[in-house]
This record gives sequence, C-alpha cells and structure tokens, in this order.
Amino acid sequence: PNLSTSPVDDDSREDYHRQRIHKAKLDLWLHGAFVMPSSSSSTTFGAIDDDGRNGYAAIANDLEMQVARAPIRHGPVRDVRRRLQHDLELEGYNDGGWYSVMQNILSVRGGGDNGNRGLKEDHRLEKQLEELSAKFGKPFVDAIEQNKAEHAADCARSCELFYCAEDSSSIQWDAESHGDTSFASYSFGSVPPEDFSHEFKFPLDLIKVTEGTPLFSAEESLQVINNAEAEGVDKNEYESGKYKLGGDWLVNLPQTRSWFNSKLEHVLFPLLHHLFPEIIASPSVLRAHSVSLLKYNHTHPRTDVHIDNGILAMTLAMTPQSQYNGGGTFYEHMGVDNILPMDVGHGTFRPGSVRHGGHRVTSGTRYILGAFLLLEDHVEHVRRLKNRGAELRTSGDLQGATEHFEWALAMNPRCTTCLKDLAEILLSQKDYVRAEEKIRSALDMLEGLDSDALFTLGLILSEQGKDDESISTYRKSIELNAEDAELCYNLGIKLGEKGDTRGELAMYKKATEIDPKMGGAWINMGTTLAEAGNLQDAELMFLKAIECGDDVKTKGMMNLAILLQKKANNLAPSGDLNGAKLAVDQAAKLIDEAKPLLNAKIALGGGNSEDAMYASQLKPLRVQIHRLCGQILAGMGDLEACEAEFRTASENFGDVPGIWDALARVLDLRGKAEEATQARDTLAALRNSL
Repeated sequence: PNLSTSPVDDDSREDYHRQRIHKAKLDLWLHGAFVMPSSSSSTTFGAIDDDGRNGYAAIANDLEMQVARAPIRHGPVRDVRRRLQHDLELEGYNDGGWYSVMQNILSVRGGGDNGNRGLKEDHRLEKQLEELSAKFGKPFVDAIEQNKAEHAADCARSCELFYCAEDSSSIQWDAESHGDTSFASYSFGSVPPEDFSHEFKFPLDLIKVTEGTPLFSAEESLQVINNAEAEGVDKNEYESGKYKLGGDWLVNLPQTRSWFNSKLEHVLFPLLHHLFPEIIASPSVLRAHSVSLLKYNHTHPRTDVHIDNGILAMTLAMTPQSQYNGGGTFYEHMGVDNILPMDVGHGTFRPGSVRHGGHRVTSGTRYILGAFLLLEDHVEHVRRLKNRGAELRTSGDLQGATEHFEWALAMNPRCTTCLKDLAEILLSQKDYVRAEEKIRSALDMLEGLDSDALFTLGLILSEQGKDDESISTYRKSIELNAEDAELCYNLGIKLGEKGDTRGELAMYKKATEIDPKMGGAWINMGTTLAEAGNLQDAELMFLKAIECGDDVKTKGMMNLAILLQKKANNLAPSGDLNGAKLAVDQAAKLIDEAKPLLNAKIALGGGNSEDAMYASQLKPLRVQIHRLCGQILAGMGDLEACEAEFRTASENFGDVPGIWDALARVLDLRGKAEEATQARDTLAALRNSL
C-alpha cells in the first residue's frame, strides 16, 4: 500500500477521517440518499469517542459503505447539486462549510431557517398579488380573499379533528432515536409543485420514502386495522375518479383517528418538518386536512391517476406486503410499472401535486392510510383558484371557470392542470385550435408524461379529423396508463373508423377488463361482432351491456332486440321455426321493457341525442317484430295466433298501413271475409290520408 496517503499523527488522522466523512456525505447527497443537518452544531452520525479518533473512523467507514450500497434507482440527480458541489469544495469539507452552503441553498428556496423562514417568498408573493390585483381588478381580489378565508376555515376545522401543535416548541424529529430509519428520495418529475414553486424548486427529488426501520410495527398496524374494521371501515366504499375504493374517512373512525393523532404528534409532524424544512417552519404549522383509511382488494383494486388536494401529502402502508399481490404506489413520470417499495409501517411523503396512483391489487387485501396536509402559514392560491374553477365548470359557468384557471396560470405559468382544464373547456366550446395549443403546452412541460393530457389531445385531434395523429396520441397515453378504460374505449372507436376491426375489438376487450361496467364498450363490441356475422358472441356482449346500469341498459336491450330479430330472420328460412319464434319473442319482450325506461329518461330530462335516436327507433323496430312474428306463426300453421299478433299490432300501431294489409290477409285465410274487408277499408283510408 501507498503509506503516504494515510496520516500518521493523531491530528492529521482526525482531519483525514473528517474529510472522508464529508466526502461521503456529499456522495450520498448527490445520490439523493442523504438529508443534510439543518445546523452546524448538529451531530447526525452517532456518538464520537472522547478522543474523537476512533469514532470518526467508524463513522467514515459506515458512510462509505452507505455510498457503496446507494441504489441508482433514485430520481435523476439535479444539475444544481452538481454545481453546488463546487461551492462545497470551495468552502471546505467541514461542518461550518457544509452549514454555510446549506444556508445558501435554503436562502434560494425561501425557507428552512426558522428564525427568518420564507421572508423572501412572502415578499415575492405579496408583490405578485399586488400586480395581479391591479391587472385583473376586484374579481381577482375577491377570489384571493375567499382563498384566505377558506384556508383559515380549513385549518381551524383540521385542529378540531386532528392534532395541532400549540407552538414552535413542539416535538422535533430525533434522528438519533430513529437512527435506523433512512430516506430514499425520488424525482418529482419535470414540473415543480403548483404552489410555492419558488420554495420547492430545488431540488426536484421531493418524493421521500422511508427505509430501514419502519415508523411503526406490523403488530401496531394490525391493531389499528382491527379497530378500524370494528368501526366498519371494510363495509364502506366511495368513488375515486373512475374507480371505487373501499375504506372511509378518519372523521368516521374515532379509534383510528386517535391513533393517527398520536402519530402526528410524536412521529409524523416532526418527520415532515425534518424532511421539508425549506417550507415547513415548524411542526406547529402543519394541519392534517383530509385523512382516509383505504382498502384495496380484487373488487376495489386501484385508484385513478390523480394529484392530491393539499400542499403536502403522505401515504402510510398498513398491511405487510406478504398479505397481498400487486398494489403499491406508482408515479406517472416514472412509469406505471415502477412501483415504489413500501412495506408495513413505512411512509411516503411528498408535495401533493405530483400525478400518481395506486397499482392494481390482484389478490389479498392491502390497507393504506392517506392524508392531505395544509400549512397554516401558506395559502395555496393556485390550488384553490383551480379547484374553484373546476366547481364553476361543473355548474356550467364556463366563463367564471376560465377566469379562475387564467388567474391560477398568472400566478404559476407552469400549472399544467390549469392548462389541461382550460383545454377541456375550449374543446367543449369547439375551439379546437386553442384547445390544442393549451394541451400541447402542458405536455411540453410534462415531457409528454401525462396520460390524461394525451387523452385530451387525442380527443381534440379526433374532433379535427386528424385520425392518424389521434390514434398515435391515444397509443402514447396507453403506454403510460394502460388501465384507463375510457382511453381504451376511445381508441377502439378510432380503430374501428379506420377499419382495424381486430384492433378495435382488442381495445373494447381491454376496456371491459379494466371496467366491467363500461356498457358502451360492451355495446360497441357486440355491434362489431354482429356486423361480422358472429351473432352468438355479439349476443353475449349485449347481455353484458344490459347488466351495466341505467345509462346503457336500454341501448343494450334495443341492440339485443335487433340482433334477435336478425337471428330469427336467419333461422326461419332454414326451417327452424321454433328457434325463430323464441328469438322474436325475446326481441319483443326487450323492446316492450325498454320503451317505458327510455321514454321516462327523456321526459325527466336525463336523455341525450343518442337516447332520442334510440327512442325514434322504438316504433319501427316493434312493427317489424310484429310482422316477423306473424309470418313465423303463419309458417307454423298457427293462424289463430297469427291473427292475434296482427290484431295487437293494429291496436298499438293503427297508423301503419302495412299492419292492416297483413291483418286483412290472415283474416282471408281464416275465412273472415267481412272483417278482412273492414281491414282493407281502414288501409284505404290511411293511404288516402297520406
């Protein structure tokens, strides 16, 4: 060995080990695997021997081992970290230099120093609001004041239900007592958080996941789940986007809420302050806003891809991974199959505006506890303007919605959800050029990694007749989120229009696998199969559609009736009159049941143009079924039943000339000449009136 590289005297040996320690710190930091101490006096690496020498060597060895084991899977290393490495080298690898650079970083981010936290950001925000108030006038000012009032009310409500620290002297994270709990950091993606992006802008690896020793044990978690199930959490369900979830809000689970409040005080709030000191002044400003315990299984397998409704959010794993298959949280910018590992007792902590979802659970049961968080001293104006815009849009006030989205974009031009919402409004107004401009702007910022934005772009391109581009865009969206039933359904329609029947059916099949209640996909699949002559499989598809609920039930019934009529027409010439009679009777029954349902829907104002089209087909279809049934009965030699069929038809559809002609013919065959003449007189009168 080269002995000249190893120090000989005690002082130089100590300096040597200190340099090793700080070099290892920097290497871990560059991996996103190390959280720097927030003060120059903190010692986060364990106790030092009295003489300092053996302890420094042990610490250096341990940190260098961590560097060797640090996984590459952490999010992309920010360029700014590499630039700041130069600053560290200039300052020197010592505690003072490290702390100095840390404070420079926090100064840029606008927080982190509890004594002077966020003053630059507060001034910047005040100046921005002043400028925008002058630009947009009183409506904007009123909206901002409403944001403040709603924020204050939400924070006050949070403290009624969940733990709130009374002052800044609340419990702090004790790194020494949690020495075996570490944190992996993952990329937040290409777009910073929607609010306070100036504070969050560095670094962007803001998704923090605990590793090593969990925050609570599997036994403790099991007791929490048992108490929650005693409170009925496993009997409840609610919707999350396109999916239904099992579980309930903690406001309805007092025992679970009591446990969670204890964790907030002693573990979670101190930990959040430790992980995000740049924006959390102290644990006392944290507010647990919306908290739920969610249950995933094969009947409630996953969530939609979404963002969370809070400046910060946390997810706690409450079930051992050994008790379920599948599951886990994915982040769309990382890829749907890149699941962040998190066993029972571990947590993920992040800003709320990153797109993510719960991966499908295929078997077993998985519980997670999710919480959206507010900061008492940070009003999220962008999020609140955007949310109110969405509410106005739902109520039909598109002008008000547009104003709110534009105000939010004025505060944060990189609010991609605002751009997506504006694009959808413009799409509904058929302003396709501007809609495409907005959605492409969002996708450029997101580096194309947003399945919902791609879906919207596909719709916009489709409406402009750009079918090839639309199909290509839908396919890109599916690559990001293959479990979007509506997306698969729309792509199936476009492929059908292009004549790709195989691709069309594959997409409808995928849509129904994702969402078995997607009636439109079942109907389209049945129609495509029927057009190809596969009546047997088509019949099964229409039966599936009928089971999907009121929105598509009547459409499924009418399509099945048409198929059965066609089936009867095929069977009768081949001599299977009994089979033909059974099919036509089923068709008649379906039409008779569909008619009052469809008419009631339209009368109550719940129908659309497609429902009106189906309603217009009720009469001609039922007349055709009467005729076909009468012909089959005549072929079977049952003239009495044939006469009864046409008499019923004449009572229900007396304004149709062909019915009276058919009735006259069967009356002739039965020797009822006088009644046949009366039928022909009615026929003549109808023809004269036309």
